[in-house]
Amino acid sequence: MKTRLPLTALALVLALPSPARAQDDDWQKDHPLVKRYPGSEPQGHPGMTHDFDEMTLVLGPVKGDDSAQKVQSVEGRTYEVNYGKPEGRSVLEIFKNYEQALLGAGFEKLFACQGEACGGSGTFSQAGGLQFYSPDYLRRFLVARLARPQGDAYVAILVQAQNSSSAGDTQLRIVEAKPMQTGMVVVDAAAMGKGLGATGHVAIYGIYFDSGKSVVKPESDATLKEIAKLLASDSSLRLWVVGHTDGVGELTANLQLSRARARAVAEALSSRYGVAASRLSADGAGPLAPVATNRTEEGRAKNRRVELVDLRTQ
Repeated sequence: MKTRLPLTALALVLALPSPARAQDDDWQKDHPLVKRYPGSEPQGHPGMTHDFDEMTLVLGPVKGDDSAQKVQSVEGRTYEVNYGKPEGRSVLEIFKNYEQALLGAGFEKLFACQGEACGGSGTFSQAGGLQFYSPDYLRRFLVARLARPQGDAYVAILVQAQNSSSAGDTQLRIVEAKPMQTGMVVVDAAAMGKGLGATGHVAIYGIYFDSGKSVVKPESDATLKEIAKLLASDSSLRLWVVGHTDGVGELTANLQLSRARARAVAEALSSRYGVAASRLSADGAGPLAPVATNRTEEGRAKNRRVELVDLRTQ
């Protein structure tokens, strides 16, 4: 029999991917990706957000030793909050609203369980920053993922109560995967030259673009300066500047984007740092030369790069 859900609670998830939310002391606000079930109030402590942290996702039944049969660690912007169960609402009703909203917004279900199938033992078990109450509690759990070019978003939702008439809670955990902020330590000209001497090419991760764009961002200046320094140190050096993308999106578009980015880097080196245009050639390989898997955000981040290739043959 289908569960009929109150219309006021169906639109819990914003379907459009949202930018990272600035730190906000007003913890009564919902996360941009997931709205709370109406009538739910934060418990214990306010929602906590970290711009970059690691979150462990539970992808299998919980074991009695406060671990799980399968987990996945994701790095990025994290958020966690616990809500009290609204009076008169069942665990099933609350959970189904979250589940329907997530799946309706394009999330893919990675793991789900209910009751004893969620595992655990005793009064409660902990895993992935969540407290799973005793297996004889009413429990429903879901982990889902939304694939996005700017980084996948993961949501873990655990709703539980001792019985149908008792108070319970909802534990919500969200991580928006992204690589750690780089550019804090710049690969210098000497390291670039060493890489070129060893293999004939070197990957550069300190050049930044907005998603889908080919305009070199100001944060790239320190790395561009080191590339110019490298060229100034050896007048015989000529370089291919090669753009690379991850595997998300259509091949032709990625090839065009990678080519445009490579040309933008070469142009910036010439116009800002006086590198002769004749010493630079630019092209793009799109996703055709990955250095890691495109199935994870970490791998995709490694594949999004600019490479310098030594053009000299002698």
